[in-house]
Amino acid sequence: MSQSLEALQQLKNQIQQSVIGQEHVVDCLLLALLTNGNVLLEGLPGTAKTRSVKSLAKSLTVDLGRVQFTPDLLPSDVTGTEVYQEVEGKPTLTFQPGPVFNNILLADEINRSPAKVQAALLEAMEERQITVAGKTYTLPKLFMVLATQNPIEQEGTYPLPEAQMDRFIMKVTVDYPDDEAEAQIINLVRSEEKSVAEFSTIDPEHIFSAREEIHQIHMSEAIVNYIVAIVMATRKPERFVDSPLKQWVSVGSSPRASISIDKCARAAAWLKGKTFVDPDDVRGIVHSVLRHRIVLSYDAMADGITADHVIDEILTQVAVA
Repeated sequence: MSQSLEALQQLKNQIQQSVIGQEHVVDCLLLALLTNGNVLLEGLPGTAKTRSVKSLAKSLTVDLGRVQFTPDLLPSDVTGTEVYQEVEGKPTLTFQPGPVFNNILLADEINRSPAKVQAALLEAMEERQITVAGKTYTLPKLFMVLATQNPIEQEGTYPLPEAQMDRFIMKVTVDYPDDEAEAQIINLVRSEEKSVAEFSTIDPEHIFSAREEIHQIHMSEAIVNYIVAIVMATRKPERFVDSPLKQWVSVGSSPRASISIDKCARAAAWLKGKTFVDPDDVRGIVHSVLRHRIVLSYDAMADGITADHVIDEILTQVAVA
């Protein structure tokens, strides 16, 4: 086992000590970290979305920036702005960095701000840089956006543009914990109130080393074709004449979906200590990667069909070549 893999497993265990009953959320956060991606966490209030992000930043000892998205938020509140100052008696415009200049940016309730503010993150999410007043500023090497939103409270919200949704490598559904986890949460919070929890930290350099190792994970041509077939099923559902996919899907996934499945499947295989990707690695991450990249038809929404139902149907229709 490499030192990087050992460090990532330690990081996972560390986060799970403070985030109970959300193992799949922790796994997805680690996959996004390893693939240099951004994550959208969707869940009801109180499901440890913000806590998960804070635990990740604390375990990595990196800077965490938080923006509470509200209807009156301005793009400059996120990216920063130029401020008038006098330097040695001369008027000067000095750039004042915003919260985006942290290693991890928590965009809390991201759908509560208008599209203009949401669009301010597009360049940062894709190119790890921002442009203000014609000048380009590079973001930290470990930069990632972890955004949250509430799935049921839609009053006063602005749906994220498709272009921005596509820039999240994963959309993770955060559910309520089960009975056993709920009891553990009560005990955890009670113990934290009595004493400060001890955190063992991980050197962020292990993340960069892990990314290099993931590049070496083998993916056979059959697995590549499997990934392509899954994504093409969202674009050309009419190929499956005996399936309701054609009635369910309005718009399919972009090439970013194929790239994201490839990255996440290799990272998932690496986390398991393997040197190659198998179909189970693909199936294990495909829902999180695709669910926000499929536009459902009106008929599907009227019938209560979700993107996860569509992906389940695709996995039953598409076979490994």
